[in-house]
Amino acid sequence: MEALQTATINPVRFSGRETELGTIEKGKLADLILLDANPLADISNTKRINTVVLNGRLLDRDALAKLLIGIEAAANKK
Repeated sequence: MEALQTATINPVRFSGRETELGTIEKGKLADLILLDANPLADISNTKRINTVVLNGRLLDRDALAKLLIGIEAAANKK
């Protein structure tokens, strides 16, 4: 739990942005990750990403795969 808090809520508290980030509430920025398994049971479950919501935009597994392919292609061009 502490590792997850260190990566999520603690930076929000440190930056003083609790009114816009850190919890799922109406009016807050919609950035979150939905996992296929509980990270509290096994921290490696943080790698089991199902869906991402970024700036209110839903990115399912297929959209994430396409995004990663594009990023990899751009990185290989350098």
